[in-house]
Amino acid sequence: MEGLLQALKAYQEFNPSGWVGIYRLLPMWAGIVACVLGLTLLLVGGGPRMFRVLAGPIGAVLGLLWTGAVTAKLGLPELDPRLPSIVAAVLLVLGFLFPPAITFIGLGIPLGLVAGQIAGPQDFLLGFAPGFIIGGLVGALLHRVFSALVASAVGGWVLVIGALAALHQFGGLVAAVASRPWGVIVAAGLFAIAGAVYQLAMRPSPEEADKQRAEKERQKLRQAEQRALEKRWGVK
Repeated sequence: MEGLLQALKAYQEFNPSGWVGIYRLLPMWAGIVACVLGLTLLLVGGGPRMFRVLAGPIGAVLGLLWTGAVTAKLGLPELDPRLPSIVAAVLLVLGFLFPPAITFIGLGIPLGLVAGQIAGPQDFLLGFAPGFIIGGLVGALLHRVFSALVASAVGGWVLVIGALAALHQFGGLVAAVASRPWGVIVAAGLFAIAGAVYQLAMRPSPEEADKQRAEKERQKLRQAEQRALEKRWGVK
């Protein structure tokens, strides 16, 4: 477990080899589970129920990664070192309860940071606040699109890492693939694009799904009434 946590630190910096190398710490059964999870996220991860499960951990990661960056940019005094963990716990719960809040924060903060950087250190807040609000509103309004994109990106990456872990016993082939981390990243990206296109173009939106379910219920009710009518007249 300690080795796995150490390997996860590679994701805090630009380290493609470290990102890919995490597969070496996963046993074959974990790789198979990761493949199944990755495929599930690619196919249905952007749906309301599935993304609710995904939004919690994403919120926790956002809290851990961005709390320090935002407080430093805002020039706040030295805060409790436990603050990122507290914010992560809050966002974890918030993601499970209300996933659109995570898309609001997930798009609002980076756009706010960019806008604040453009405004300059002296006027950082004047740039950050409108950038955060505008980006967050776009993320919330386009929640279905962003949830499908995020779920597909995570699913594509989990799938390729799981495949490397599951095939790890074929050392030569897997090692040759893993030695080219950009090839692995491109493969994950292609899976992510395919998953996002499928979820957005082929799967119905939540509103359309509700309409289809309601129509099926009405159809069942009409059929039941028709059978009851035929039975009544048949008895007579």
